[in-house]
Amino acid sequence: MPNVTFLPMNQTVVADVGDTILEVAISNDIPLQHACGGYCACTTCHIHVKAGMENLSSMEEEEEERIEAVDRLTTVSRLGCQSKIQGDVTVEIMNVDD
Repeated sequence: MPNVTFLPMNQTVVADVGDTILEVAISNDIPLQHACGGYCACTTCHIHVKAGMENLSSMEEEEEERIEAVDRLTTVSRLGCQSKIQGDVTVEIMNVDD
């Protein structure tokens, strides 16, 4: 079972393959905003993937279009609601201090 580490709180939890980053955060009381309920209709679950990008599902067109609107967009930006876990990953939650 994959491990997901959430920064900046440096909390590591176990996930099931196929879960999204958002689902894992919610299940473990990790504060990852999700105004649209995880339907790729907003960008509040914006994360930066610090390690293990290859262990997440590929970005699909809907996420690509949505993520262009986020603040602090980088090449490692993803939406937690669309990032399905396939192995160990470390992510930084971008809305902790917002």
